[in-house]
Amino acid sequence: MGFFSFFSKEKKETLDKGLSKTKESVFGKIARAVAGKSRIDDEVLDNLEEVLITSDVGVETTLNIIRRIEKRASSEKYMNAQELDVILRDEIADLLTENNSEDVDDFEAPIQNKPYVIMVVGVNGVGKTTTIGKLAYQFKKAGKSVYLGAADTFRAAAVEQLDIWGDRVGVPVIKQKMGADPASVAFDTLSSAVANQADVVIIDTAGRLHNKVGLMNELTKIKNVMKKVVADAPNEVLLVLDGSTGQNAFEQAKQFTLATEVSALAITKLDGTAKGGVVIGISDQFKIPVKYIGLGEGIEDLQVFRKKEFVDSLFGK
Repeated sequence: MGFFSFFSKEKKETLDKGLSKTKESVFGKIARAVAGKSRIDDEVLDNLEEVLITSDVGVETTLNIIRRIEKRASSEKYMNAQELDVILRDEIADLLTENNSEDVDDFEAPIQNKPYVIMVVGVNGVGKTTTIGKLAYQFKKAGKSVYLGAADTFRAAAVEQLDIWGDRVGVPVIKQKMGADPASVAFDTLSSAVANQADVVIIDTAGRLHNKVGLMNELTKIKNVMKKVVADAPNEVLLVLDGSTGQNAFEQAKQFTLATEVSALAITKLDGTAKGGVVIGISDQFKIPVKYIGLGEGIEDLQVFRKKEFVDSLFGK
């Protein structure tokens, strides 16, 4: 268990606050869906289906949840909206458990992998560089030495932003001039990290959602070059998605999972949206573990995704 693996009161408050807009939206809609009803009937299920879809849970995942509730409703007596909340909570919790790996222990990197190499992908504007900075902060806070690689060489602003985060966190940033070969930057970063016995390396990549062939070729080249320095690199390909974009996040996940082997997800900007249901749908549909969630602009506002705590907070437990 990691040094910061306990779920503190402060983290719980941040999670509750970050999911408050989603919670208020979803439960307001559920209250209207069951108004005047004494049992779960077809009309309630139809209304609930609309609530979940309009909360960006996604069509396939919504239908899955509805089927589960139908099965339970056929054998359990439904009395009030509170009971439907409990059933819905249970089924969403079960769904997340079935479709994800075990929760991670906070911001840890496996001891046997040194350096542990994370390649971060995602389109511009989703909070990719900010997520990298916050990850670096949390890893350093956990006692790890961290190197950052500015391999998004197509935008000067991307390199500058990573530089700012490096200074803020107090970790080195390896960079080259704008327009340089991203794979070359990744090579230099891993070489420096290995020479200095770093624990964690985080590589930023270009935030362009161009055609899948071009994206695949670029990311494959970066990975192949990294393997020349660290044979099993990258240990993790982290896709960053903006939760506030709802269904657009689904499409981005689809495109990036087709282009490269994404192994983990970070879903950002959940604090400013009522579309937090997207976490449930993406977790279910892509069978890729949601590893981190962004709940605010503060440096501490990136949390590891814990299924139980997420559902508890969403349902107000």
